[in-house]
Amino acid sequence: MIRFLSCLFCLVFWFGLSQEKQSSGFTDINYFQGYIPLHNPDILHLIKGRPEGTLIAWNRRTNGEKQWQRRYNYPDYGVSFMFQDLKNDVLGNTLGLYGHFNFYFFKRRMMLRVGQGVMLSTNPYDKNSNPKNIAFGSQLLVSPYIMLNYKKSNLIGPLGFQSGLIFFHASNGNFKAPNTSINTISLNLGLNYDLDAKQMIYNKPLEEYEIPQNFKFNLVFRSGVNQISAVGSPQYPFYTFSAYLHKQINFFSAFQFGLDAFFSLALKEEIYYRSVAFPETPSDPNADYRRVGTFLGYELFINKWSVFAQLGYYIYYPYDFEGRYYNRLGLKYYFSDRWFGAFSVKSHSATAESLEFGIGVRF
Repeated sequence: MIRFLSCLFCLVFWFGLSQEKQSSGFTDINYFQGYIPLHNPDILHLIKGRPEGTLIAWNRRTNGEKQWQRRYNYPDYGVSFMFQDLKNDVLGNTLGLYGHFNFYFFKRRMMLRVGQGVMLSTNPYDKNSNPKNIAFGSQLLVSPYIMLNYKKSNLIGPLGFQSGLIFFHASNGNFKAPNTSINTISLNLGLNYDLDAKQMIYNKPLEEYEIPQNFKFNLVFRSGVNQISAVGSPQYPFYTFSAYLHKQINFFSAFQFGLDAFFSLALKEEIYYRSVAFPETPSDPNADYRRVGTFLGYELFINKWSVFAQLGYYIYYPYDFEGRYYNRLGLKYYFSDRWFGAFSVKSHSATAESLEFGIGVRF
């Protein structure tokens, strides 16, 4: 594995060098070690030691040519690769591939990295060979990560130093049960290598920005598949229709208010399953599986991307399932001024219900 990571770092380093004539960039490599917090008592048997691993990244600096780059204090964007040993044979190891942004504060001495990608589990749940791994029900997982570091570039020539905290999350969004998920919080030490000696200028003037005065009306269709709580059950499709208004208040932010209509065939099967499997608990097998919710949301714009968070409450809730409040976190990409794609995780508190893939239009 060490040989593999060394070769990967060399590949990232070479790729960065190949981009040197096009833009300013840097690579970094970090060692991290931490712990798995107990967010669910069911995973207590999975917490054995202190997870450790390596995070390698290639980063491209922005030069302020576009207004969003200046408004966000000249962020970086790039790709990162992670290997993590979870110190438990049941959990195995994880490997992650991410796209990320780096944002800077305090005279560019503090760096906040926000990444989103996919993670591969080397030893997911299997009812015969690995029944104790209730954290990862599938080999492919969805994984965001957040990294907050003090960063000093060009400490010795092009070589610099960075250190801080990293948070990783791994879950399949109830795509396949079981799915209790795992979080890791770690301290990291790292080196960064500047691929371009050119001095960057971070004081270009900001342009005037006219805030849109009108409300925007949005329609979104979301879908995917998920399972009921019984491990090994089939996957069922779900369909979600959303309509909401959003009002942009400045260059960065907008607030949302709207309605969701949920049609989950997995919930329909769950209702029937509970009525049969738990006769001691009264449950109407003919209860309506459809739900309607209202929500408030916030959206943060980053060029053609945006990050959004929504908190909802079911106003039509004929069957009690995971509580009346729900939340949604996700990403949007604007193909044009009107059309956008969306990816999100819908949850009830910390319990994921579904991974949603959507297409939307705004007027």
